[in-house]
Amino acid sequence: MATPALRRLRSALPGAFIGGLVRPGLDELLAGTDFFDEVHIARAQGIMGPKRVASQVRGRGYDTALLLTNSFSTALVTRLAFIPRRVGYDRDGRGMLLTDRLAPERSPRGGYVPVPMVEYYLRAAESVLGEKPEGAEAGRHRGMRLELAVTPEQDAAAERVLRAGDLDGSRPIAIINPGANNEAKRWPAERFAQVAAHLASRAMDIAINGSPAERDLAALVAAEARRLAPAANIAELPALGITIGALKGVVRRAAVVLTNDTGPRHIAAAFGVPTVTLFGPTDPRWTTLPRDGSPRADIAADPALSAGEVADDHPERCRIDRIEVARVIEAVEKVLKR
Repeated sequence: MATPALRRLRSALPGAFIGGLVRPGLDELLAGTDFFDEVHIARAQGIMGPKRVASQVRGRGYDTALLLTNSFSTALVTRLAFIPRRVGYDRDGRGMLLTDRLAPERSPRGGYVPVPMVEYYLRAAESVLGEKPEGAEAGRHRGMRLELAVTPEQDAAAERVLRAGDLDGSRPIAIINPGANNEAKRWPAERFAQVAAHLASRAMDIAINGSPAERDLAALVAAEARRLAPAANIAELPALGITIGALKGVVRRAAVVLTNDTGPRHIAAAFGVPTVTLFGPTDPRWTTLPRDGSPRADIAADPALSAGEVADDHPERCRIDRIEVARVIEAVEKVLKR
């Protein structure tokens, strides 16, 4: 979701040396793109973590740091790296570490207004460039879209995973992504299995995705889907050694992706793959994506929630398990027809 902001910087500063400081794994996600001249890979863990990370970037003598995270530790890293200009949102008690403090939008009741993260990042990038966006229309650019790329090595890794899962490309592939870092954002596994069985009945191959920590969850969904559709061809990607890089190549080949509100959704959006995303209990407006013409459907747990309310404030009313299977199948069918 930060890629439109990165593209804005790269386009506006063609002669600048731009470095990226990312945690392990994000370098694999961004591989193949041209946003950065150099990528620093580090994680500021522990008391001495920020100091160690700062020492890795200090030697480059950066003039400006744009903080896309809201964390205190990231701001501390840039301060310890002696970067003169430090731009970021004044959150998490880190205002004293910033030279350019950006104010996040707040509601009259004091909470944060659910601004889409794509906009949130883009406004910060525009501030670095000396542009001072104001109000809800700030940062809106026609043609804005998410961007990712697949390197030849990642594409070859994707092919190996697909072959290992007997996904030879002879039939369309549906990716089911039942995981999420926050368990409250996970639609029930048995319901994912019901939709997987429905897609299998449409002569589609099924790929159940997940991180290494979600291997058991993927196996649970796959087992239930096989019970409902014994003839289905179902592959469990975590058991096949899927990586972030290989996942990009697999997603790019998919006919449809069904997912909770988590990372693979954004990978699919970057490649224009038809996607159905399930939201609850968090508000969909935090992660509204640019309208780029891709077939997408976002399903909120409570579609009747008024515009003045935020789903995050109503965790019971907006529980993700309030989304019914029939709604999801209907949405999947619509994006496939598109």
